[in-house]
Amino acid sequence: MTRIILYLVLLGQSIALNVSDQSLPGPGEDYYTLSNGCPIDNPQGLVRLGNNELDGKVLLQDINLIDVLTHVTHERIPERVVHAKGSGAYGVFETTHDITNLTSLAFLNKVGKQTPLFARFSTVAGEKGSADNVRDSRGFAFKLYTEEGNLDWLFFGAPMFPLRDPAKFPSFTHAQKRDPSSNLKNASVFWDFFNQNPEGYNFLMRLFSDQGTPWSYRYTDIHSINTYRFTQPDGNFHYVRIALKTDQGVRNLTQDQMTRLIGVDPDFATRDLYTAIDAGDFPSWTAYAQIIRPGDAVTSSVNIFDATRELPEKDYPLIPFGRITLNRNPANYFAEVEQSAFQVANLVPGWDVSSDPILQVRLFPYGDTQRYRLGINFPQLPVNRPVYSYNPTRRDGASNILNLGNLPNYFPSRYGPQIVAPRQYRASAEHMEWVANVTSYLSQVTDNDFDQPRDYWHTLAGMGATQQANLVYNVASSLSGAEAAVRQQTYKVFRKIHRDLAGAVQNQTEALVLSNAML
Repeated sequence: MTRIILYLVLLGQSIALNVSDQSLPGPGEDYYTLSNGCPIDNPQGLVRLGNNELDGKVLLQDINLIDVLTHVTHERIPERVVHAKGSGAYGVFETTHDITNLTSLAFLNKVGKQTPLFARFSTVAGEKGSADNVRDSRGFAFKLYTEEGNLDWLFFGAPMFPLRDPAKFPSFTHAQKRDPSSNLKNASVFWDFFNQNPEGYNFLMRLFSDQGTPWSYRYTDIHSINTYRFTQPDGNFHYVRIALKTDQGVRNLTQDQMTRLIGVDPDFATRDLYTAIDAGDFPSWTAYAQIIRPGDAVTSSVNIFDATRELPEKDYPLIPFGRITLNRNPANYFAEVEQSAFQVANLVPGWDVSSDPILQVRLFPYGDTQRYRLGINFPQLPVNRPVYSYNPTRRDGASNILNLGNLPNYFPSRYGPQIVAPRQYRASAEHMEWVANVTSYLSQVTDNDFDQPRDYWHTLAGMGATQQANLVYNVASSLSGAEAAVRQQTYKVFRKIHRDLAGAVQNQTEALVLSNAML
């Protein structure tokens, strides 16, 4: 029994951390086969009647032909509903500062400790074949293969999220996708959604500044957007948001630069990340934590559980604790990038969720969509496999890779390993008390929703002479494609942020509308 468990542990380590080590034929074994391993001498030949171009009839008994054709017609899996276009790479997380007073995370328990990881970077709204450098938010997912399980960080390019009410997720997703009638992107639908949900304008201010068109993934800062918890085994905890600051420096594109680059190389961000790593120019990000004491959840000037709000650094300074470096490209895009599966629910001891409503709901759909895309056993795929995993009740199902051999499929059992309490364990909501009445709730938009967008408008003025003008131009370029009623409603929302901003957006948008009408 011990031998079986040790074998599974070692197998998990070798595959999770060395995905590219595939079993290939040795010398003298370089021949083609059918899928069952049967050798074939002419993999592109046909079994047919006759031996010339005119009288040949292909026979159904051509097993090789049937084998390859049926595979090619089934080799695509469903693309992600969002984050469909992405790039991936392997790397390490190195702990650079001691924060063991804040969290019991095992991969942070020693300065200098390195933990292997896999990262996937993506646009959000576009399909798998869309361009990299379009104006869009960016997703940044990291799978850290810690000794106590896989920890998945699913972060964002902006420091806030467009929503704070999770039931709006489907409408938000659809508003960015193609119109069900025309199958075209619809500017009226996009702006109408945010006009009905103006708490998202804090996000829109970033999206339509030059930050919405980063030069590439390497030159982008990354944010957790949600509030999590650093925890200790005794129940003590601190709320935390994470920021990953690019060590390459932030670099963005203007709207016109973006348009030209898309025409020249629509895969530029993917190519840039791959070629940089291939050349040994390894990109890195410094990891910072914004720490919030539990009592500050009530007294803070900003609702720390509102994902549409940025936590002010003056109140919650950035504390460095690590560095992420990407240093190896995948050997096979499909096996390692397309089949990588991230979920917010991949938690480990020392890291837990908070009552942030967006975060709470994110715990479910990520795993559910991966079960749809990849099957119930997607955690067994090499790129998703943890260093160690054992649960005898999780058996069978389609595409099972590791099924624990002859170990019993229940527990406790005299025939299997005994349940032993680990050094620490993760128990969500442990040591927390929840007392409240059940109610139906929808957040209301208030004047406070426009103070951070207003602050950002003023911040742009100090970032260069053209930054405010670029935002106005970027908004006008998009909004000019919307219907008149939607445009007028948009100006009203911008007016709540700043009258100068609203006036500039209206003037430039209507000028573009008039110009387009004359073409």
